[in-house]
Amino acid sequence: MNVQIQTVHFDADSKLLDLVNTKIEKLQTFHDRIVGVEVYLKLDALSQQVKDKVAEIKVHVPKHSFFVKHASKTFEESFALAFESMVNQVKRQKQKLAEVA
Repeated sequence: MNVQIQTVHFDADSKLLDLVNTKIEKLQTFHDRIVGVEVYLKLDALSQQVKDKVAEIKVHVPKHSFFVKHASKTFEESFALAFESMVNQVKRQKQKLAEVA
């Protein structure tokens, strides 16, 4: 499984990158044919002076791709919410494949 983590408009510390890598490794327990994962951590400046932390996750499996995006006040919270949604999507797709077979 190929994992790419990109940070936009900031430099992530090793603690955040370790958290992301640890969670992403757990995705393999939900789907065994994951080809690649892309994680984007972005610092979005809105029209006000409030900065939102955005986490985007793309997961590629044969013949399908999943995408999730969440924003909140911390990267950890954004990533946790996005990861939870991604797990649900991957589980649903796996169930559909099991029902067809």
